[in-house]
Amino acid sequence: MAQEIFPGRFTADIGRESVTVFLIGMRANRWWKARRITRVASSMTVMMRHLATHPDSGLLGSEQWFGRTTILLSYWESPEHLRRFAADKDSPHLGPWRTFMKQVAGSGDVGVWHETYQVPASGIEVVYNGMPLFGLAKATSHVPVRPGSNTAKQRMGSAVRTAPVPGA
Repeated sequence: MAQEIFPGRFTADIGRESVTVFLIGMRANRWWKARRITRVASSMTVMMRHLATHPDSGLLGSEQWFGRTTILLSYWESPEHLRRFAADKDSPHLGPWRTFMKQVAGSGDVGVWHETYQVPASGIEVVYNGMPLFGLAKATSHVPVRPGSNTAKQRMGSAVRTAPVPGA
């Protein structure tokens, strides 16, 4: 299925005070342990399917890249939403995490990592040129670059805002 390409320059209107950026991934250290690698990787598919059917989870959107090192970039409403999902006994996270820690962690077969960033709107600058919906604009709101948001300096420190900010 072909994605619509948006000619011209676009940015994101995040419509909030901040965004939680969560990067998570795995690295196949021993490719001949394919069964173990597949088991770890497939648990992420289940988690993402669950999150897609639970919009109240706080996940705004995500992008994923596959290779020896697989990366999932996700945008969340808040760190609390992310932690709530990770700790929820009814979500498909705790079980696979516990299984990984018991059966795979420390073996060197598969490496896992994550990084979390709480980014204030004033610290965000994005631009997309000739791209399909992608990244933060796909997760929030995709808007054309216009006067006042034409340069990186203009976009950084004065978040594009057309949507109301919660609590304002």
